Amino acid sequence: MAKPRVKKESYHHGDLRQALIEGAIALISEKDIGSVSLREVARQVGVSHAAPYRHFADKEAMLAAVAEEGFRGLQDAMQAQVDAHPNQPLQQFNATGQAYIDWGLEHPAHYQVMFGGTQGNPETYPTLYKTAGQAFQVLVDAIVRSQVAGKIQPGDPKQMANVAWAMVHGMVMLILAGQLSPQQSAELSEFGRRSLLYGLAQQPSPE
Repeated sequence: MAKPRVKKESYHHGDLRQALIEGAIALISEKDIGSVSLREVARQVGVSHAAPYRHFADKEAMLAAVAEEGFRGLQDAMQAQVDAHPNQPLQQFNATGQAYIDWGLEHPAHYQVMFGGTQGNPETYPTLYKTAGQAFQVLVDAIVRSQVAGKIQPGDPKQMANVAWAMVHGMVMLILAGQLSPQQSAELSEFGRRSLLYGLAQQPSPE
């Protein structure tokens, strides 16, 4: 997997904020989140140590920006699959799950920040949590459309979305941790998504 390359000239074109975000992603890709600091990112980008403070108060604020960019990209990837299957709600639901897995594996540095517990709280970073909620809503909406079409059993769509999210998130984490080989991950992804769809499509057993 190619590592992100930071264009040092980005700052001189007036895009310092984005250059810093890309610098943080590059450092995480090369090392880990613990290696990221405003000073190190400034060095990576090729600007003064004081320059990052024009956009970020501290490391947490910068990582929040990285996470927000990640959730926006994840939302776009899932929504693209919804748009690719018009009037096919169950296929939309299935495709969004695969899109989630694919995006997570293609953007491991973003993914690490998005779910690494380093981005503060909703009160401090409201746009981050709003963006994360919008990404999750793509999955919820796909379930609602499948329910309306009679393809998925009635019930709380957010609860069902949480189950689906837990499954795909777990797969991404296992693959990124090297616990599954590429072949195993592909087989598990397909089996897991089919099992989830089968379960959600069944009517609850009488008590």
